[in-house]
Amino acid sequence: MESLYPLTFFPQYKTRVWGGSKFSQVFLRTNAPQQKCGESWEISALPEHVSLVQNGFLAQNSLEELIEVYMDEIVGAKIYEKFGLDFPLLIKYIDANDVLSVQVHPNDELAKTKHNSYGKTELWYVIQADPDAELIMGFNKEITAEEFKKAINSRTITNKLAVQKVSAGDIFYIPAGLVHAIGKGILLAEIQQSSDITYRLYDWDRVDEHGQARELHIDDGIQAIDFSLTNTQKISYTQPKHGTEKIINSPFFTINIISAQQPMLKDYYIIDSFVIYMCVEGSANITYHNQQTVSISKGQTMLIPCNVYEITITPLPSVTLLEVYM
Repeated sequence: MESLYPLTFFPQYKTRVWGGSKFSQVFLRTNAPQQKCGESWEISALPEHVSLVQNGFLAQNSLEELIEVYMDEIVGAKIYEKFGLDFPLLIKYIDANDVLSVQVHPNDELAKTKHNSYGKTELWYVIQADPDAELIMGFNKEITAEEFKKAINSRTITNKLAVQKVSAGDIFYIPAGLVHAIGKGILLAEIQQSSDITYRLYDWDRVDEHGQARELHIDDGIQAIDFSLTNTQKISYTQPKHGTEKIINSPFFTINIISAQQPMLKDYYIIDSFVIYMCVEGSANITYHNQQTVSISKGQTMLIPCNVYEITITPLPSVTLLEVYM
């Protein structure tokens, strides 16, 4: 059997009412839709959205097929033992040309009960933000479920929400149960549990070209909200000039940020996990297995199998990567 290698996948583009054109403009992707393109699913194992390999001898194989054949060599022994053929993360880029709905995601327990699914905790890294771009994160003061439902019904919900200005490089942790929305003019990387469950609470009274509003999920959403969560979900970190900085170590994923100005050797032997690189600035060559090389540049994503644990990152001439593992 041939050796595994760093894998890239075909992006899966999703048209959204709030989507834009930054995948083609900022990431220079000639195959991306030019309008209303809201999401690029980079690595997914969700049913009917399973990623296909783009590079190397495994091209056109699905992520699910890879795990079936290579098992822990792809994901790591502990991860394979826990998740089996389910890849545990969903990796995306999001282009919000307009504000997203105010929404919330269920935790593992509620998602299992209602949908036989994992919950949805996520993290955002802001790649680009227009002047005065904002996120909605939680409430601006304590509120009960009854007060919140009344605010939705009276269309005064926006008075209850906490708003944060954002700029490139900001990082936000969004635990399941936190009410949130991405504002207009933001391009970001999103790392999340492998789940597509979203409860829309308010959609700005938008309608589609047929005059139809999107479905809301008020009762499910209120059941999912953790009213004890505060709005302080922005992560404080120092961008290294050259090195690796820890961002978060949660039960769902570990995320660091790598900045490289010169070649950097990474040894992943002890973590027993796949590693994902999301390139958020610059470009680099990734060298593995006796000097074989693949390249990564801004807006690209790469999955490094668990058994490919010695990597050299050679920046061209500099690179910033999100480093994601379990």
